[in-house]
Parts: sequence; C-alpha cells; structure tokens
Amino acid sequence: MNIQDKTVISAHELLAPDSHGNSSVKYILLALCVLAALLVPVVVKDPSHQNLAILILMAAQLGVAWNIVGGYAGQVSLGHVAFYGLGAYTSTLLLTQWGFNAWVAMLCGGLLSAAISLIIGWSCFRLNGHYFGMATIAVAEIIQIIFTNWEYAGAAVGLTLPMDQQGWGSMIFTDKAPYYYIALGLLLVTLAVNYWIEHSYLGYYFRAIKDEPDAARSLGINLSRYKQIAFAVSSFFTAIGGSLYAQKELYIDPGSVLHTGLSIKMALVSILGGVGTLLGPVIGAGVLTFIEEGTRALFGGSGRGTDLVIYAALIVVIAVYYPTGVMGWIKQFFARRKAVKAQKEQDVQEAKREAA
Repeated sequence: MNIQDKTVISAHELLAPDSHGNSSVKYILLALCVLAALLVPVVVKDPSHQNLAILILMAAQLGVAWNIVGGYAGQVSLGHVAFYGLGAYTSTLLLTQWGFNAWVAMLCGGLLSAAISLIIGWSCFRLNGHYFGMATIAVAEIIQIIFTNWEYAGAAVGLTLPMDQQGWGSMIFTDKAPYYYIALGLLLVTLAVNYWIEHSYLGYYFRAIKDEPDAARSLGINLSRYKQIAFAVSSFFTAIGGSLYAQKELYIDPGSVLHTGLSIKMALVSILGGVGTLLGPVIGAGVLTFIEEGTRALFGGSGRGTDLVIYAALIVVIAVYYPTGVMGWIKQFFARRKAVKAQKEQDVQEAKREAA
C-alpha cells in the first residue's frame, strides 16, 4: 500500500470510537446532518435553490456509485455515462411505450445496465490501467452512436415524458420537493450500500485488487470475478441515477444522458472529495455543482465551457497538492491538531517535572 492510500480517510475512521469517547458526538452530528437535509425543502422555498440542491444530491449519488468500481476496486472507468444513459432510456421507454410503473421501470433500467456491464466487463477487464479507461470510453461512444441512430428510442431528437399522469406512481411532479426527497433517498441508499461494501469481505477484496493485485491473486482471489461485481453494482446505481434524471427533466436525448463529459464529472466528483472514501464524493459533488451552476449564472452562454476549464485546473491541483482529496486533507488537518495538542501536553508534563 502506498503513502497516498494510507492517508485516505474511511467512514470507519470517521465513526470509530476514539480515545476521548467522541463516537457518540459523531453519530449525533451525522443524525443532525440527515435531519438538516430532510428540512431543506421546508426551509428553502425558492424553486431554483431547491433545484440546485437536487443537482448536488444527484451528482453526489453518481459519484458514490462510481466510487465503488473506481475508488474501492481501483478500476477507473471513464465510460460510466453508458450506464447512466441506459438507465434513462430504459425507464423512459418502458414508461412511455409499455405503460410500466415508473419505479418498476427505474429498477428494470438498473438491472439491465448491471447485466450489460457484465458483458462489457468480460472484455474490458482483460485490459489494465489507462487501457481499461480508454476501452470504457470507446464503449460509451458506441452506445451513444447506437441511440443517436435508433428511431424507436427517438434517435437524435430524443424522448419526452408526458405530464398527463402525475404523482408518485409516475414519478412526475409539478414542484421540486418530491424530486429532492427521491434524490436524497437514492443517495442515502447508495451510501448505505457503499458502507456495507466497505465493511464486508467485498471491501477487503476490492482494496486488495486495487493495492496489490498480484498478492490478491496468489491468495486465491478471483480478480476478474470481483472486478465484475464492483462494475455491476456501480453500473446498477449509476443507471438508477440516469432514470431519476429522465423523470426530473421529462426529456432525454443522446447529448444529455450519453455525453462523455458526464463520465469525467462522475470520476472528478469522487477524486476531488477523496477517492475510495464514503463521504468524499458528497463533498466533491457540492464543490463541482456550485462551480458548474455558478459559471453558468455568471457567464451565461458566452462562458460555455468555463466549468470544464475549472475542472481541468482542479484535476491538476488535486494531483499535485492534494492527491487524497478533501477527505484526506481533513484527516491530515485533524492529525496535525492532535499531534500539536499531544506535544503541548508533553511539554506541560515536562515543565511540571522540572518544577518538582
């Protein structure tokens, strides 16, 4: 394990009891954060501000989903938008063409994407490192071309969801609050699955595959099988996020749900917050969404692409100065404070001994 991996903070380290008995305080803070999130639509009435909160939650959920394969298992997929688009198109087609319940259609989109990820992974996992990343980009581009030319799926024109049926069954609403709670619930479920993976044997296997693949293989771990598992679980939740986007926007086309830039954003959200951590993608999503929406509001159409320039600058800064992301920096900050406090206590004890 390298130095960067040792400095990455995990959810276990955040919530584990320490020598000062602060574990209960941490759980209380976590409960307060969830409560505050539940109260956002009650306190914030402006639809534009509610929409910003929804975008942050949706970006965080995608980052947490990508983190399963890219963070824990160390397989950097740059074509994850393929599953995002598959989820969006599957649920939309089932809802509009076959009359499925929106929730069932969303689940079907996730399951179909997970199944297709097994086929994609069977071939792509024969490659390693940046070759694997390039292969996933190629797969995403192929899927985008297919949907751009597939008339049944609307081709380049796209698909529109009708608003004649509204409510929880169709997952179509006139206000933003229901979408907020759905996005929040989806994020919490994805975080719960990540937490379970992190503390189960799968988490240990994934980290072994990421850090020491040769050693993991020598111990009998089937690398391909567990890479496939990480890929499938990540693809499932990414597709669910794509379905939610379709329900919220009521319109999808290849440019909106199959654009390669979305894959980069999913990865960057996790990398900025702290790759391989539980809460890192949530922090990264907040930062990147504010940048994206802020540049859009500040520059308008004349500043198109400004957010991409900032993304590129962030990647350089993170790679050079903060390779462990925000969560790694937080751990280092508290570690330094603890070291300073311990040194002061030691100095006080020495002063008392000298005085005696």
